[in-house]
Amino acid sequence: MANIERFNELKSLIAGIEGDAEKFYNKGNSAAGTRVRKGLQDVKNLAQAIRLEIQEAKNGVAEKK
Repeated sequence: MANIERFNELKSLIAGIEGDAEKFYNKGNSAAGTRVRKGLQDVKNLAQAIRLEIQEAKNGVAEKK
Protein backbone atom coordinates (compact mmCIF):
# COMPACT_ATOMS: atom_id res chain seq x y z
CA MET A 1 0.00 0.00 0.00
CA ALA A 2 1.32 3.44 -0.90
CA ASN A 3 2.08 5.74 1.97
CA ILE A 4 3.50 9.17 2.57
CA GLU A 5 6.76 7.77 4.00
CA ARG A 6 7.73 6.47 0.54
CA PHE A 7 7.01 9.89 -0.95
CA ASN A 8 9.12 11.53 1.76
CA GLU A 9 11.91 9.05 0.98
CA LEU A 10 11.77 10.21 -2.64
CA LYS A 11 12.08 13.84 -1.57
CA SER A 12 15.05 12.95 0.64
CA LEU A 13 16.80 11.19 -2.24
CA ILE A 14 16.45 14.29 -4.40
CA ALA A 15 17.67 16.55 -1.60
CA GLY A 16 20.62 14.20 -1.02
CA ILE A 17 21.97 14.59 -4.55
CA GLU A 18 21.64 18.38 -4.61
CA GLY A 19 25.13 18.98 -3.27
CA ASP A 20 26.71 16.70 -5.82
CA ALA A 21 24.72 18.34 -8.60
CA GLU A 22 26.11 21.72 -7.56
CA LYS A 23 29.65 20.32 -7.48
CA PHE A 24 29.23 18.84 -10.94
CA TYR A 25 27.61 21.84 -12.63
CA ASN A 26 29.48 24.63 -10.84
CA LYS A 27 32.91 23.08 -10.29
CA GLY A 28 33.09 20.46 -13.04
CA ASN A 29 33.66 17.62 -10.56
CA SER A 30 33.12 14.52 -12.70
CA ALA A 31 32.96 12.16 -9.70
CA ALA A 32 30.05 14.22 -8.40
CA GLY A 33 28.38 13.79 -11.79
CA THR A 34 28.67 10.02 -11.42
CA ARG A 35 27.04 10.22 -7.99
CA VAL A 36 24.25 12.39 -9.40
CA ARG A 37 23.58 9.88 -12.17
CA LYS A 38 23.42 7.02 -9.65
CA GLY A 39 21.16 9.07 -7.39
CA LEU A 40 18.84 9.88 -10.26
CA GLN A 41 18.62 6.19 -11.14
CA ASP A 42 17.59 5.51 -7.52
CA VAL A 43 15.00 8.31 -7.80
CA LYS A 44 13.65 6.77 -11.00
CA ASN A 45 13.35 3.32 -9.43
CA LEU A 46 11.67 4.59 -6.27
CA ALA A 47 9.30 6.81 -8.26
CA GLN A 48 8.28 3.82 -10.38
CA ALA A 49 7.67 1.72 -7.26
CA ILE A 50 5.52 4.49 -5.78
CA ARG A 51 3.59 4.81 -9.06
CA LEU A 52 2.82 1.08 -8.98
CA GLU A 53 1.72 1.23 -5.34
CA ILE A 54 -0.60 4.14 -6.09
CA GLN A 55 -2.07 2.36 -9.11
CA GLU A 56 -2.67 -0.80 -7.07
CA ALA A 57 -4.31 1.20 -4.28
CA LYS A 58 -6.45 3.08 -6.78
CA ASN A 59 -7.53 -0.12 -8.50
CA GLY A 60 -8.25 -1.75 -5.14
CA VAL A 61 -10.54 1.13 -4.20
CA ALA A 62 -12.28 1.03 -7.58
CA GLU A 63 -12.90 -2.73 -7.26
CA LYS A 64 -14.50 -2.34 -3.82
CA LYS A 65 -17.16 0.07 -5.10
